[in-house]
Amino acid sequence: MSELESFSDLFQNKLFRIPDYQRGYAWKQSQLVDFWDDVMHLQEDRYHYMGLLSLKEVPKSETKNWSDEYWLIHNKGYKAYHLVDGQQRLTTFSILMNELLSFVKNLNDNKGKSEDEIVISYETLTSIRSKYISQTRPPQNTVTTYLFGYESDNPSAEYLTHKVFGEPHDGSLVETYYTQNLKFARSFFLDCLSKLYTTEGIEGIEKLYHKLAFQLMFNIHQLEEDYDVYVAFETMNNRGKKLSNLELLKNRMIYLTTLYDNSQLDSSEKDELRKQINNAWKEVYYQLGRNQTAPLADDEFLRAHWTIYYQYTRNTSNDYIHFLLNKYSALNIYDKHIVLLEEETVEPTDNALINEDDTVDMAEEDALVNVSKLSPQEIRSYVTSLKDFSQYWFLTHFPEQGDLSSDEQLWLERLNRIGIAYFRPLITLSLLPELNISTDERLALYEAIERFIFMCFRLGTFQSNFKSSYYYKEGRSLYQNDISVHAIIKSLNDTVDEEVSTALNNFSAKMATRFSKHDGYDSWRDLRYVLYEYETDKAEQTGSQTLDWSSFTATEKDHVSIEHILPQTPTAWYWRNQLRHYSEKEIKQLSDSLGNLVPLSDSIHSSLEDDNFTNKKSGITPGRTGYSYGSHSEREVAELDDWTAEAILDRGMTLLSFMEKRWNFSFKDENQMLELLHIGFVKEDREEIPEIPEEITLALDDE
Repeated sequence: MSELESFSDLFQNKLFRIPDYQRGYAWKQSQLVDFWDDVMHLQEDRYHYMGLLSLKEVPKSETKNWSDEYWLIHNKGYKAYHLVDGQQRLTTFSILMNELLSFVKNLNDNKGKSEDEIVISYETLTSIRSKYISQTRPPQNTVTTYLFGYESDNPSAEYLTHKVFGEPHDGSLVETYYTQNLKFARSFFLDCLSKLYTTEGIEGIEKLYHKLAFQLMFNIHQLEEDYDVYVAFETMNNRGKKLSNLELLKNRMIYLTTLYDNSQLDSSEKDELRKQINNAWKEVYYQLGRNQTAPLADDEFLRAHWTIYYQYTRNTSNDYIHFLLNKYSALNIYDKHIVLLEEETVEPTDNALINEDDTVDMAEEDALVNVSKLSPQEIRSYVTSLKDFSQYWFLTHFPEQGDLSSDEQLWLERLNRIGIAYFRPLITLSLLPELNISTDERLALYEAIERFIFMCFRLGTFQSNFKSSYYYKEGRSLYQNDISVHAIIKSLNDTVDEEVSTALNNFSAKMATRFSKHDGYDSWRDLRYVLYEYETDKAEQTGSQTLDWSSFTATEKDHVSIEHILPQTPTAWYWRNQLRHYSEKEIKQLSDSLGNLVPLSDSIHSSLEDDNFTNKKSGITPGRTGYSYGSHSEREVAELDDWTAEAILDRGMTLLSFMEKRWNFSFKDENQMLELLHIGFVKEDREEIPEIPEEITLALDDE
């Protein structure tokens, strides 16, 4: 272990590169805040320990193709190092130091000055930049060499150079989950510097520079040439912010390429395999981070691919990574290896609907898999599959960003709205070109899956793992061309048909509980989906879409997207007179029944909910839009003269009938439908009650 070194010591005649087995920049706001606070709270005469930096020197012989770095290494005596541990801290330092220099250069007092003319802490910006950020190669100064960065095949390499360090660039740059973190760190530190300058002026900036360069201290650990750097990386980077399983697997894959002897892979073939691995992970991270506002979880993706590429088990949530790291291990390069797949255990459940066929029949598959010596081709095949899978995994989340047909987009959007459950791997497979599944077949599959999810999970409230093992297995069989998509569609529909009665009984029991708690359909979380589908059906009939899903599901404070036509607590004379035949409990049931709930095309302030029906449908009350100008459901309601108990019952029956048609099932009879609505009392004959006199409101005398 070396003596403590500052950044000023560390950067003496050194180049740092993040090797290809490393993950990208993973720090987010919480880590950046901690870093900034540590520096800000550091007293001028004290030091702050930053931990251990692990480096491995890159031999000169391996840098011959480093064109931009060659002159520093071979002519100026710089040594090149790979960062094994410490990437996040060194990246953060480099971003902040670069932002500090740019901030000072752009101050009004320095406009028009070169960096040679601008001085902080008795150093020119040119000298600071050449020590910590970059140097230009004389005499033409056309080549800029960055002292810290990524190896060139990493998508973060160009992004760091051009978007963070500011080197001019004409084309577009690939953005990933990691480049988003780089972008955020840059904007975070720019904001911090602006605030520091506002409060402390240039003196505060100079103090910050001095702390960064001289008061942050490291232990430097240089790994020996024969040290197993890949194993070290796995160990070191599972402290603190741990590697994701996808990051861990990439390191493992690249490690394996170094273990083959020349009879299996010569040096050029090893380089090519390593390049294929890097390209696969580059594509995977591009796809996962492609939608910058909603990046996709990498471990969820890796597990999903595993379910269709290898044998699925459900012992623990981490079965997949244990299997993959056993499969792609050094032991398998040299010898045959037994991978133990423990017999699957079914999770404890009190739901009788989890049938025996919900588990994989382990008798059909070997519990012990005799893994042959791992060939380079197996690695190629796996990483190629992972790469291809990622493109269509993204499309299942964001179908509008592909070249799918409008009908395919519609059904994928439906599946994402309803909650795609465990079917996303199967749906991703359906998009793979090599499986030759037609558009019509995909649409039939999506419709069958959506029906299964709605009937079994949304109405039936079956456990979320109901039939999961079976359909994971079916997905794998489809991928291996052992089963047709038609067989899967038939299985899905047959299962629903068999379970309809149980699903409806479950729904009835759950709804009875909801009404006993006095919230009825208002607390059914899938109500929005049903009402939106009703709106979509009306839109298809009229050719006019009046409701947008994103606004429909908005939950801004003091706004509602589903309204009780009859208010939950009616106090206005109109409602008390209209429902004078019913008890307080019955009025509450009417309010929370299915037919009384309407989706609003424009959210309104909830304080207007007690308006009478005439005002609600006409929109004469300031601050709201009337039903007559709203969604298809609102317009249907607005056609009535009054909103009565009978109207609530009729609309409830209409919506239940729509559900029958939409999801292709049948209620037992009208009595079951009335029971589900919980307002069967509306059909009872009741003694006539005189109208309640309308209150007369007297104006107060002016005083």
